[in-house]
Amino acid sequence: MRLLFAAAGPLLALWSIGCSTPPETAGSADPLNILLITSDDLGLQLGCYGETRIETPHLDGLASEGVRFETAYVAQASCSPSRSAMFTGLYVHATGQYGLANRGFQMHREMFDRTLPNLLKRQGYRTGIIGKLHVNPEQTFEFDMRETNYNEARRVGLVAERASRFFADPAGGPFFLMVNYTDPHVGRREDGSRYFPPQVDGFPENPVEPSEKTLLSFQRIDTPEQRQRTADYLSAVRRLDDGVGMLLAALGETGRSDDTVVVFVSDHGPPFARGKTTAYEAGLRIPYIVRWPGLDFRGDSSAMVSTVDLVPTILEAAQAPIPGDIHGRSLRPLLGGDPSVDWRRYLVGEFHYHGTQPFYPRRAIRDDRYQLIHNLRAGDAKPSSGIDGDPAYSLSQQGRFAGTDVRRAFDTFADPPEYELYDLAADPDQFHNLAGDPGLAEQQRRLTAALGAWQTETEDPFGDPEFVQHVLETAGPAADARMR
Repeated sequence: MRLLFAAAGPLLALWSIGCSTPPETAGSADPLNILLITSDDLGLQLGCYGETRIETPHLDGLASEGVRFETAYVAQASCSPSRSAMFTGLYVHATGQYGLANRGFQMHREMFDRTLPNLLKRQGYRTGIIGKLHVNPEQTFEFDMRETNYNEARRVGLVAERASRFFADPAGGPFFLMVNYTDPHVGRREDGSRYFPPQVDGFPENPVEPSEKTLLSFQRIDTPEQRQRTADYLSAVRRLDDGVGMLLAALGETGRSDDTVVVFVSDHGPPFARGKTTAYEAGLRIPYIVRWPGLDFRGDSSAMVSTVDLVPTILEAAQAPIPGDIHGRSLRPLLGGDPSVDWRRYLVGEFHYHGTQPFYPRRAIRDDRYQLIHNLRAGDAKPSSGIDGDPAYSLSQQGRFAGTDVRRAFDTFADPPEYELYDLAADPDQFHNLAGDPGLAEQQRRLTAALGAWQTETEDPFGDPEFVQHVLETAGPAADARMR
């Protein structure tokens, strides 16, 4: 793979490509330990992001001790692609992990030795992972400790016990531990149906009761089944919060809090239609919290950040070289609370595959008010209208929704036009596609141009229709063949 970046100028001001020399880590004479915590399928359902239906005191507490980024995106709202970006600092179109690892997709070969644990191993770090890895090839990741049983990562007490042993290991050198909670992802019953376990090992102590209040605002579909599903989803979020509380307590009990950077993110938004596997805000937007020891600033940042920024941020904490072709940028300058830091004006996410079908590539770009989505195969294909057993799309087709915003939004979701444009200030749940509105022609033109600049800057091959056709003809069937 060859990555091409423009010379310094307007594009670099927009996208902020990283440096290649070891940075100075302010506030620390030695490389810091790193604890990277991820959740599966969590959107902004935390108290520190405005959630009122449940309490999440431990993650709220982490946010109060560090920096909470108000607007953050994953690279792609699908697990394996998203995590490939977290491990490399590159957008998914560059990693090659276009779809799920368990459907045969994997990173480009040149990515194999430049993932985060491998880079940190070269700096003398002891590395560990608890919970899912789910990026191929897994054997190329240099983890000294692996506890990757996916189902066990929902047992939050067990996760804390394993992390405590890792923290207390007398082996010398700094450590990097990645803890990947299964919650609030769906589970499977013996009959194959999908559900959110409301309680596991006694957590949470009091599962959420279903009501009209538990429904998701980006769906607006009220049925007994959706009330139960969303209530159980919120219970899983509460269990996640319990687990993070135990994990941070274990870190403190082993005396490592004061020399450990703690980062919390999700791999994408909720597994409900119009969320996960889409390019809508409910799919791409996630919580993003960083606690960096030795810094006085604690509070919120309005800077738009991405999970491609994880690698350069963590490498700076490790006082390690940052690859010069990386797409992300270290968040360290933002963690001091300086409002004058020159940062990106736009935030971008993308989509390719989840499973092997359908192939529905798209790109999304937003500024501080508007989001534009470009659906690259509009008119030739349709995206999946379901995810993880959520019946919302079929429910939206009921007669009671005829002529409503709900029906129109779900129809757009199931068969999108080439462009979608949303005013996130007036319509945060994205029920009104304004693409083509003469009153917003300048905003659409500007975002379209910025998206094109990003595609040039990051050498996005999906901007070439011939490449899109090539992937259509080879990637899905090839992945199917690898599974047989």
